[in-house]
Amino acid sequence: MELKAAIELIQGSLPRAYLVGGFVRDELLGVTSKDADIEVFGMESEELEKKLHDLFDGNVETVGRSFGVFKVMLGGGVDVDVAIPRRESKSGKGHKDFVVEGDPNMSLEEAARRRDFTINAMYRDLGSGELVDPYGGANDLAKKVLKAVDVKTFVEDPLRVYRGVQFAARFGMTVDEETFELMKSMVEDGELDHLPAERVTGEIKKLLLQAERPSIGFESMNALGIIETYYPELLVLADTPQEPDWHPEGDVWIHTMMVVDQAASISRRVSDNPFEGFSDEERLQIVLGALCHDLGKPSTTAIGEKNGVQRIRSLGHEEAGVEPTKSLLSKWTFGQSALEAALASAKEHLKPGMLSMTVDKGQMNEEQYVNSVRKLLKRIHPISWRILLAISEADYRGRTIPGVDSEPYVAGERMREAIRTFKLDEAPTKPLISGSDLIPLGVEPGVKMGEIIKKTEMARDAGEIKTREEALELAKRITT
Repeated sequence: MELKAAIELIQGSLPRAYLVGGFVRDELLGVTSKDADIEVFGMESEELEKKLHDLFDGNVETVGRSFGVFKVMLGGGVDVDVAIPRRESKSGKGHKDFVVEGDPNMSLEEAARRRDFTINAMYRDLGSGELVDPYGGANDLAKKVLKAVDVKTFVEDPLRVYRGVQFAARFGMTVDEETFELMKSMVEDGELDHLPAERVTGEIKKLLLQAERPSIGFESMNALGIIETYYPELLVLADTPQEPDWHPEGDVWIHTMMVVDQAASISRRVSDNPFEGFSDEERLQIVLGALCHDLGKPSTTAIGEKNGVQRIRSLGHEEAGVEPTKSLLSKWTFGQSALEAALASAKEHLKPGMLSMTVDKGQMNEEQYVNSVRKLLKRIHPISWRILLAISEADYRGRTIPGVDSEPYVAGERMREAIRTFKLDEAPTKPLISGSDLIPLGVEPGVKMGEIIKKTEMARDAGEIKTREEALELAKRITT
């Protein structure tokens, strides 16, 4: 069943039912929501549960029977949360410990008070279609101001600080001054210390995937003291200068924020070309990789002098970025593929540009270039070369050098064409020969067989051979 049909079914069957929260907010923004929250007033929890089971043939999961929260599962990952109004009061630290009490006779205004921001405290009456907005959320949404509903209830859930950050970025909003100070005080008081990593990761993921400019969220985190308190790997970027000729925009923090925004834009490209267009998982890898790509610069940046001119260099920052990337991502729960993509970004983000430049300078011919690209794909496997190219392009464009944000990314086009022409992505880790090719040569399975294959691949990587036939000839010479 589609979401619209489910809402209409509830509309015709449950009196005093209201759409609430994100669905109403998105409706006013002209955005289509993938899920919905509905609150039903004037009906006890047991009665509501029975009615939902009847309406949806039992496809209802009870989230909290005692306080009346039920999830209607529509299939395809689409759900509708239906609940009676409830009160929540904090009984411990972090985001876990709350006492929740359902009350079907609660007023709309009181029910809305427990919500985080005014833009999420609006109701749409399913019966009349009327917008019920007790705290002025529609006006705040129009003015792009993010404001807490109630300062007393807001502080009970520290996850709301992260929610505020990602909302500000996603909707291009400015945090109300009183709300900002409230959020900042929660950071300073250590209220975020006990948040589960999974819940924090969920908010960071929304920031990375749903904001056109994730930098707004990270700048907010910086201003609130979140970066200083919890993410020292990012904090030191602002203390790290860059060579003005290459990075006139300023320090590594400024550059990284520009790269993250470029990565978000690149990851959204829509195309019929199978070499373009990204899944949500790939988009996450791209933007997260962009965030981590220069984490090695703080430990490697040095200011020196050449021919009487001051120069800033960060030699070896690629490999030096491995440990801070691991450290940063250990605080979130994005999973192994995201970590591998971020590590590949740290270590290899300069390679597409460097290889292309080497060809332009005449220091590498086309055959050598193709072999170098093949080795690069082999090193980053199983991460897709498309992910690396997107991050490298974002790094190239994330500067204030005139034209780099719009001109063709030549290094990427050259690499993409080489991969297409020579089908380098079909089996980047597959050796030219296998054990079955060596048995006719009298080589028995075992250590020696592995050593021969390894030697042929080393010769391949060195550019001494490039075909299966040449690998077999080399194997014959090794065995005789």
